[in-house]
Amino acid sequence: MVASSSLITQRRILLNSRNLVINQQVINHGVAAEVMSEMMSAAEEFFRLPAEEKMAHYSTDAKKFPRFHTSVGNAEEKVLYWRDCLKLVCYPLEQFRPQWPDKPAGLRTALEAYTTAVRAVALRLLHLTAAGLGLEEGRFDGELSGGPVLMNVNHYVPCPDPSLTMGLAPHCDPNLVTVLMDKGAAGLQARRNGGWVDVVALPGAFVVNFGHQMEAITNGCLRSGEHRVLTNARAARTSVVLPEMGCTVAPAPEMVSDGTPPMCRPYTYDEFVGVYTSETGDRDAVLAHFQTKRC
Repeated sequence: MVASSSLITQRRILLNSRNLVINQQVINHGVAAEVMSEMMSAAEEFFRLPAEEKMAHYSTDAKKFPRFHTSVGNAEEKVLYWRDCLKLVCYPLEQFRPQWPDKPAGLRTALEAYTTAVRAVALRLLHLTAAGLGLEEGRFDGELSGGPVLMNVNHYVPCPDPSLTMGLAPHCDPNLVTVLMDKGAAGLQARRNGGWVDVVALPGAFVVNFGHQMEAITNGCLRSGEHRVLTNARAARTSVVLPEMGCTVAPAPEMVSDGTPPMCRPYTYDEFVGVYTSETGDRDAVLAHFQTKRC
C-alpha cells in the first residue's frame, strides 16, 4: 500500500505460503469527526426505536432494501447470529435517498454526509492499492467500484451466554473493499496463523477489509481477510459497514503470467453473490465454485 500525506494507513500484514492478508486501519482520512459521530449516533438511535417502528422495515427477503432483520428473540428465523441489522442501499444518493427510513429524525442527513465522505475514502484506497501493486491507478474504477453502495448497520446485543452464540460467523466479505466504523466495543476478530486475534480500532480510525473481489482481481496477491464477531454479556456493539459493489470480475492481466496462471475464471458479481449466499459465506466453499486448476 502506498501512503500519502492525507491518508495514512496502519497495517498488520499476515503472511502465508503464497499471498498476503492485510488488515488495516486508516487514519488521517479526512472524514470529519462530527460526520462519523452523527452517523454512529443515528445508528444507535435507530436500534433504540420501539420494536414496532423497527419491524416496519423487517423482511426475510435478502433483496429488499431497506431491510431490518434480527436473530434475537425472533421465532420466525433459525437463530444463527446474535445481532440486529439494518441494510441500506446508499449510493447513488438521489436514487436511494427516498427509500431510507425516516426515523430517527437525523438518520437521513447523517447517512448522506457519511456515505459521500466514506465512499471517497474507499475510492482513494483503491487508487493507492492499485498503485502499490504496480497497476494503473484507475484499475478499480468503472464497474468495479461505480455501482450501488450497500451499508450494513450492525448492532450486537448483549448476550446472557456468549459461549452459545456468535455475532457473525467466520467469513470474508463478498465485495471489493469494506470500510468499517466501530465504536470500540470488543468483538471483532481477524484470522491469523490458524487462530483469531482481536481487532481494536484506533480512535477516529476506519478498519478496512479487502473482500473476495480484491483477491480475484489481484490473482491471489492480496487475500480476502477472514473475520468474525463475538458477542459479550455486557456491552452492545454497533458497527457501520460500507462495501463497494462490483459488476464483472476477473484477474487483472498484469497479475497473470506463465508462472502465475489465473486463480479463477471470469464471473459476474451477481453470479458470485448467488454462490456466496448459498454457501453462507464459507470462504473455501465459495472460492471452489470459481477456482481454476491452479488451486
